[in-house]
Amino acid sequence: MQLLEGSVRNYSWGSTSAIPELMGKESDGRPVAEVWFGAHPVSPSTIAGERLDQIIDADPQSALGARVEERFGSRLPFLLKLLAADEPLSLQAHPTLTQAQEGFERENSQGVALDATERNYKDASHKPELIVALTNFHAMAGFRPLPATRELFALLRCEKLGRYLTMLDAAPEAEEDNLRALFTTWITIPRASRVELIDAIVDSAKHHVDRGDWMADVLRTVIDLNNRYPGDVGVLGALLLNHVHLVPGEAMFLQAGQLHAYISGLGVEIMANSDNVLRGGLTSKYVDVPELVRVLDFESLADPRSMQVKVASDNVTEQWDYPVPVEEFGISRIELAPRNVVDIDYAGPVIVLCTAGAAQVTDPETGEQCELRPGRALWIPAADALKQASGLAEGNTQLFVARA
Repeated sequence: MQLLEGSVRNYSWGSTSAIPELMGKESDGRPVAEVWFGAHPVSPSTIAGERLDQIIDADPQSALGARVEERFGSRLPFLLKLLAADEPLSLQAHPTLTQAQEGFERENSQGVALDATERNYKDASHKPELIVALTNFHAMAGFRPLPATRELFALLRCEKLGRYLTMLDAAPEAEEDNLRALFTTWITIPRASRVELIDAIVDSAKHHVDRGDWMADVLRTVIDLNNRYPGDVGVLGALLLNHVHLVPGEAMFLQAGQLHAYISGLGVEIMANSDNVLRGGLTSKYVDVPELVRVLDFESLADPRSMQVKVASDNVTEQWDYPVPVEEFGISRIELAPRNVVDIDYAGPVIVLCTAGAAQVTDPETGEQCELRPGRALWIPAADALKQASGLAEGNTQLFVARA
């Protein structure tokens, strides 16, 4: 086991304070959007200055174990992140594994450079992802069931918006086709017409933001997004998506094709080891509308929240698992009371991230020890045996254990 140095990503939407405060550091005034703990070749973590992806390449069976190497080759199949958003991220979706493989091969054959701004597929992997909130966390995710969207449209009483109600057939079996038709229309109409439509929606929305219900939350977000990105198609997308508020410990899982955008908050995110993003708005980065529409899943999503399962409790230690329907990763959240001990014992590579308090991780066979503080992570290769973590802080220590 060795301490893992995360890779900091200073994207413009990040928070200048959230991650530095968690790590007990002074802010340098730059936005810190993410810290990556993993072996993605674009921005790998390091151990004593050596890249984790190169460490794994040198001895994949020791690092990953036979099971993981056989399934995923000589690469770590997951990527763990700290994520802090002060501003909305781009409206986006991720491809399926087949779409990613085809898109990656296609752009390679076309000679599109991996670092080209118009590149959609940076690798041949899909990117299912789960975010666990560390603070109040706000996001938009998945198309809202149409009965609720029709209710929202009716509330607005907006003539220009009303013209599109004919696309929203009430028949449940038509819901997916209706959403596809409406979103595809909105994302392709001329900019002048789109701005005119959004201005009319925003004018109507301002009369309903004090209602105190879910529709008011949506409309406040629509107004805010339009202030940040006037006339952007992402403002229209916000009318169709679930608006989600996660409290600390709650999570949201996103499958391939689900349109989403994080809005604000601090969380721990885990995903397949990929950087494939198809953007649809709320960004100055490259937007490929036909490719986004091709990968989108227009099936409505009643609630994007992910189940958390309490798996251990003895009054001083509590553990929650977040089951996901993918092979690449699993993750647990552990709350440790002072001097309490928990076993870390998985048949594969593990990254342990501390987000509160402090912990000492010990190898019971050798006596080797590593201390974790908030924002620090530990790499445990598959060849290592059982490890034990004990709480050192006066209050509870919080650990996230990611594994393949």
